[in-house]
Amino acid sequence: MSEAAAERLGRNLFLARRRAGYSQEELAAICSLHRTEIGQLENGKRFPRVDTLIKIASALEVRADQLLQGIDWVPPAPASTGGFAGQGVSGGGHAR
Repeated sequence: MSEAAAERLGRNLFLARRRAGYSQEELAAICSLHRTEIGQLENGKRFPRVDTLIKIASALEVRADQLLQGIDWVPPAPASTGGFAGQGVSGGGHAR
């Protein structure tokens, strides 16, 4: 993920945590995480794993997509126009 995405998630997390009335330490304890991980996430220094994102969202009583709000991903253009692997292979049937 990009640095901008990590920063946006961090801002969303910070605001949600403040609305919930938790300190970083309290949220970390609820989620079985270290306080420094919450700090790194809020500061945009790292992006959470999916299971961590779900734990945090659940603890804050928000949907995970709310923590991801404002983060968009546009897939890069394909490197070539060659098509899918295996196209043009004769037989076309399923392996038996």
